[in-house]
Amino acid sequence: MGKGGCKSSSLGESCPIKNNNQNKTSILEKERKEKIQAEPKFIWAYDEEPHRRRKQEILLKHPSIKKFMGIDPNTKYKVVFWVGFQVLSLHLLQGAPWYTWLFCCYTLSGSINHMMTLAMHELSHNLGAKGVVSNRFLAILANLPMGIPAAMSFKRYHMEHHKFQGEDVVDVDIPTNFEGWFFHSTARKVLWCLLQPLFYSLRPLFVNPKEPTRWEFINILCIALFDVVILYVWGIRELLYLVVGTLFGMGLHPVAGHFIAEHYVMNKGQETYSYYGPLNWLTFNVGYHNEHHDFANISGKHLPDVRRVAPEYYDDIPHYHSWVKVIWDYIVDDKISPYSRVKRVTMENREIEELKAKGGLVQ
Repeated sequence: MGKGGCKSSSLGESCPIKNNNQNKTSILEKERKEKIQAEPKFIWAYDEEPHRRRKQEILLKHPSIKKFMGIDPNTKYKVVFWVGFQVLSLHLLQGAPWYTWLFCCYTLSGSINHMMTLAMHELSHNLGAKGVVSNRFLAILANLPMGIPAAMSFKRYHMEHHKFQGEDVVDVDIPTNFEGWFFHSTARKVLWCLLQPLFYSLRPLFVNPKEPTRWEFINILCIALFDVVILYVWGIRELLYLVVGTLFGMGLHPVAGHFIAEHYVMNKGQETYSYYGPLNWLTFNVGYHNEHHDFANISGKHLPDVRRVAPEYYDDIPHYHSWVKVIWDYIVDDKISPYSRVKRVTMENREIEELKAKGGLVQ
């Protein structure tokens, strides 16, 4: 046996390490085949998520990008300002006619509360302050005017979306098979967009449920106390202004176009897309989504700098300039549906169950 091999026994037993690798491959291939056969209409990839490799390539060519890594200290001031603005709006809209209330609920409350969901996104990556705990409390603060607890649960699932992008069962950002089967026509896709908050919040509970953590209970308690204060000081109409604004902002709303724009495959062979339009000003530059997935440890403030330093990795691939057009194309194009997402199987079912048993990547 040459150097680095293993001795063969008189019984002809093969190398255990080689056998283990072969067994792992055969199990994974079998499970992958079963999953593809069960849900054949999704776009199935056979490689790992692309951003790890892209990050390595970009850093080799542009090491100066490392200087942009780290927090944006201005995030906490933006969160405090907009949470305060929402509370002030409750006072200013007291006694307003229903049509003024509805208009402000869609435009102001919808936009601001969606902005706060993206502040939660930024803080889930610990990019708003030094220390994990500080970012958690800032995320809960950003969550307050939404009226619905979400920050801590979002963090748990979002970290898995990044590390296991497209992984069947694990990445709950991907619609279910039912969504793809039912919401296929133009009218039904309009309904799907309207119900996006429902699917976004309930899908994880069915696809990849997790035991609630201490932080999630803290999150629920803080939101409940805030809602009670709103009810006591102003009343049910003002609480509805916040909650309905959240639902409007995450539904059929211009800012919500990023839900579709980020990963729905509208150009064959590409699974992540960036948006370079003015709504990035309201969304912590979440539109720079290829940049974000390539460098999740760079705050939204500096994602445009990533594109500026490494334009050859971003300018020449398909990207968007209008989230409204993305929504329109998604609704009217018969070739695009909830099935237009890339899925992959790089983990055995056993590995997925082990991850679930640990409570996921983040507890």
